[in-house]
Amino acid sequence: MSIQGHGILPRWRQFNALTKPRVIQLIVFCALIGMVLAVPGVPTWGDVQLGLWACVGIWLVAGAAAVFNCLVEKRIDALMKRTSWRPTAKGELSDTEAFVFSSVLCVVGSVVLYSWVNPLTMWLTFATFVGYAVVYTVILKPLTPQNIVIGGASGAMPPVLGWAAMTGEVGPEALILFLIIFLWTPPHFWALALYRVEDYRKSGLPMLPVTHGNAFTRLQIWLYTLVLFAACLLPFIYQMSGWFYLVSAVLLGIGFCGYAYKLWRNYSDELARATFKFSLIHLSLLFAAFLIDHYI
Repeated sequence: MSIQGHGILPRWRQFNALTKPRVIQLIVFCALIGMVLAVPGVPTWGDVQLGLWACVGIWLVAGAAAVFNCLVEKRIDALMKRTSWRPTAKGELSDTEAFVFSSVLCVVGSVVLYSWVNPLTMWLTFATFVGYAVVYTVILKPLTPQNIVIGGASGAMPPVLGWAAMTGEVGPEALILFLIIFLWTPPHFWALALYRVEDYRKSGLPMLPVTHGNAFTRLQIWLYTLVLFAACLLPFIYQMSGWFYLVSAVLLGIGFCGYAYKLWRNYSDELARATFKFSLIHLSLLFAAFLIDHYI
């Protein structure tokens, strides 16, 4: 049963819902991939402990950013079917409760990262919080249809955070992982925006399908998937990964490009929804292939 079907949620579930658990799971998973790739061979028990503390800290700060996003966008969320169930949008949690909850998560997560991981990871994670919660949510999202492109930099940070947690630095390998997620974000999000366009029109947000139309957005999705396909080959070219990853990346890339091409040539809400769902599969399996390839 969906969250929407529960009516008024128990108190703890209201707070948990604001952290966007499914999104946080993907963020922590991508950070974990960065951690794994940063450690040659089989990790030691010390590496495992460090990675666990990093996952906890990143989860807490990412959750804080999600809560702050729900707080700032409560009026917009209330207008959109996809988000109208959120406790802040329904008025089930007050602004003060949401703000305090976000602040506590951010502070505790930052302390965990600074004390048990390293200061670099803490500052990068905090910068990501500011980038998503303030720069993207408050400034970019209501200002420009390129909001998801520029703001996507925050969403692309998890593997960089994971890499920094294990090495204390940001290497070129981490930046390649960043680039992949950065290029993946626009076609992923615009596919959603296409079949939710009326929601965004009602909310007043200048999302690309609202400002530039359906056809232009579909073309952008198709072009971005082509560039993304090329970027997904970089780990093999840079010798970060082997043949298993390469084959996986090529197959997943062909799949994503195929969906995008069909969407560009012959639009339907069902196809846009299928493209959005496949984008999630694409990123999840791509990073899973990274993980498998690292140990074979």
